[in-house]
Amino acid sequence: MKITSVEPFILHLPLTSDSISDSTHSITHWGVVGTKITTAEGLEGYGFTGTHAHLPSDRLITACIRDCYAPLLIGEDANDHQRLWTRLARYPSLQWVGRAGITHLALAAVDVALWDLKAKKAGQPLWSLLGGARTEGLEAYNTDIGWLSFSKDALLAGAARAVEEDGFTRIKIKVGHDDPNVDIDRLAAVRQRLGGAVRIAIDANGKWDLPTCQRFCEKARDLNIYWFEEPMWYDDIASHAALARNTAIPVALGEQLYTVDAFRAFIAAGAVHYVQPDVTRLAGITEYIQVADLALAHRLPVVPHAGEMSQVHVHLSYWHPASTILEYIPWIKDHFHEPSNVMDGVFLRPQQPGASTTPLPESFARYGKSLG
Repeated sequence: MKITSVEPFILHLPLTSDSISDSTHSITHWGVVGTKITTAEGLEGYGFTGTHAHLPSDRLITACIRDCYAPLLIGEDANDHQRLWTRLARYPSLQWVGRAGITHLALAAVDVALWDLKAKKAGQPLWSLLGGARTEGLEAYNTDIGWLSFSKDALLAGAARAVEEDGFTRIKIKVGHDDPNVDIDRLAAVRQRLGGAVRIAIDANGKWDLPTCQRFCEKARDLNIYWFEEPMWYDDIASHAALARNTAIPVALGEQLYTVDAFRAFIAAGAVHYVQPDVTRLAGITEYIQVADLALAHRLPVVPHAGEMSQVHVHLSYWHPASTILEYIPWIKDHFHEPSNVMDGVFLRPQQPGASTTPLPESFARYGKSLG
């Protein structure tokens, strides 16, 4: 599979609501920023990272793909994904300017595209190429009903609809108000509305400090919270370890960690219970597998962050033995040939060859952005 072209792209896709907010971000579109890699036989592989649809920074990613990675890929054999990943990830000039951030997001897109090519060449869905599904049904948890910007009434209505009409048994609710008592009140109302059987996770998106989290967890101890995601600043290992030691609510994190080494540090410190890697933050599927295997070696469950809205992660979660459940945010799924769909709270297992990353032509036409 000789690589003949590497063509970056940018899509800005609308959300299911006019806008959403968590404790630190407000957005109206999701950025799908990536590349198409074509081989001499005409096979096309697609890979992408997820962004906040900020065009200037999206163009930094595509420039990295076009100007830095493409020259290292043209003429190479796409089958050699491990060799190519190492070549790009350890290329001295690029390693000098960044081992995370823009270079990593760009490498994520390239690596996913190479895996997509490999699975398409084999005529198999990615989960099958990797070794087969470990389960017949991958349970989903719905995050799209729980944004901080939703009123309490809207939160209650969305949570009830997800459980009573759509069949979810798991949901996630954003927290992180300046006054944590507001979040306690919202969570108590949802718990009362849904009863005790539904699993409710929460996510602060790094908003609070350790004393605030400790006081919050004490007040939330009777609400049966499944996990507390990103309670504090993303790189603060010591505070996460302290919280993990002093609360019964498990700690989840990983969407803001870019390398297997970062995960290793959190795991070694006992600072995480649910490991949440993201192929779009890590350097693609290749590094995601390293993180998932690391978690498995420590007997920790892997619950991917849906930064690519589950298109790739549904394959990885069906396959990897440490995976348990997967996040559902349906912002971009209908822009792909094989959407990441959920029925009765369970992800449908992909059937088409590849990694489910091929966008629809009409989505390119309507939502594509200039590379500048």
